[in-house]
Amino acid sequence: MIDTGRKNYSALIPLFVLALSVVLADTPAWADALSDAIARTPHGAGKGMIDPSAESGFLNIPGAPDVNLIIAFLWAIWVGWIFSTVGAFGGIMAGVGHITIFGLGDYAKGFKSTNPALNKMLTDSIRVSNQWMVSLSAMISSINYYKMGRLVLPLGIALALGSVTGSIIVPVITAGKIKLSQYIGYFGLCVFVIGGFLFYETTSKGQSKKKNAKAASKAFEEAHIKLKQNEAVDTTHHGVKIIEWSLARVRFTFYAVEFSFRPVFPIIGGFFIAALASFLGIGGGFLFVPFLTSIAGLPMFLVAGTSALTVLVGMIVSIFSYMVIKGVVVYWPLIGLELFGIFVGSMIGPRTSRYIPDIWLKRLFVVLAIYVGIRYTSKGFLGFSIVPPF
Repeated sequence: MIDTGRKNYSALIPLFVLALSVVLADTPAWADALSDAIARTPHGAGKGMIDPSAESGFLNIPGAPDVNLIIAFLWAIWVGWIFSTVGAFGGIMAGVGHITIFGLGDYAKGFKSTNPALNKMLTDSIRVSNQWMVSLSAMISSINYYKMGRLVLPLGIALALGSVTGSIIVPVITAGKIKLSQYIGYFGLCVFVIGGFLFYETTSKGQSKKKNAKAASKAFEEAHIKLKQNEAVDTTHHGVKIIEWSLARVRFTFYAVEFSFRPVFPIIGGFFIAALASFLGIGGGFLFVPFLTSIAGLPMFLVAGTSALTVLVGMIVSIFSYMVIKGVVVYWPLIGLELFGIFVGSMIGPRTSRYIPDIWLKRLFVVLAIYVGIRYTSKGFLGFSIVPPF
């Protein structure tokens, strides 16, 4: 039996170096384009106009929303916690914050008629801002779950390989071309559909098809109950143990329950998931989670860490594509503070998720998916939300 070596993080170093190169990237062309777009926007205090005498806000645009930094920090903690707990909804919750709570969505929408170019620039900046938050949470979560033996490294790598291409193609094709209303509508529709699918998996019929995942979850929960009660526990089979790793098939155990998969399928799945996630400006965890639970058949206790590793690779490539290739910029005074909140939330998530039963982790995912899906589908395609906040 092969032990993956929980304390060897050298494989993640190239990813961190690439992320750092994005931070240091200079994007004067897009900044000049933003300045030109602001100059071409009608002046005034009305909707879709810019008042040069107003105080600067988001992206240093006069009159743009000036986000409350305390609310931004607290929301970022929530984003980091939810992503690191279920392996999804980090980008979606970041989007809820940027689009709705901070008012950037309505602000960008105001330029739809007066200056469509500025509308699309703001949309791109929102998308990349979401991805920065998710990428940090994914990095922290990957390390924490790997140390805990709750990350299936071969599966995460296979999904990541497929995600790289999708994360490059979509930013190149769509940057500067997507209207905010289109973005919000498709965003909500995808989330709603996935939420319905995951809801089916929480039913007795859906659970009956996941015998291995159910057995592994039960073993994991029982072991942690015993540890909490200071009972003697045999840890020989704890965590992920790789027993076969080849191009044809990967086999591993988790708490003595065996799982297997063919690498070609997650590579293909990773491509399509990353392409859609990059279009939406999110991490893609809400698609990786059902893939890992339904197709790979993993228990939720393994899903968060494996999803996080995959999301990390996709986000680094996507951010690089948006910021370096297409020149999109973000508002660092806001993002910097949010990243600190993300760090706090992402450190808490893996340590609290072990106390939440597998079925309730999935139900938490479903509740969030249905709410977010309904809200943004209606707002994008109907022009208003049918659930609060309206």
